[in-house]
Amino acid sequence: MNRTEFIIATTIILFVAFMLGWFTHWLLHRFTRVAGGDVNEVDNLARSLHEAEEMRDQAILYLEQREAELTNQISQTEAELRAAMEGLRDARHEAEEMRAYIERMHNTNG
Repeated sequence: MNRTEFIIATTIILFVAFMLGWFTHWLLHRFTRVAGGDVNEVDNLARSLHEAEEMRDQAILYLEQREAELTNQISQTEAELRAAMEGLRDARHEAEEMRAYIERMHNTNG
């Protein structure tokens, strides 16, 4: 093989490699190309996802506020219950003392 044949063979090999690369690129581009409708659908999905995340954040914030309010109400109710129970205990104690006093008075007079 002389120099001219070598150059021609190399040129043909390089041209075939170039054509295979170009064809491969064209096939990949053809199969991975995104249609305009698909882009709009992806935009709509992204917008819907963003709105859903905002609604979730608002719901979490509302629930945290509501939980704080209810915890405060429970604390107040428990304090009122303790005060009422102490009052009831004192009233029972006084009633018991009054019964004992009345019985002593009744036994002394009787």
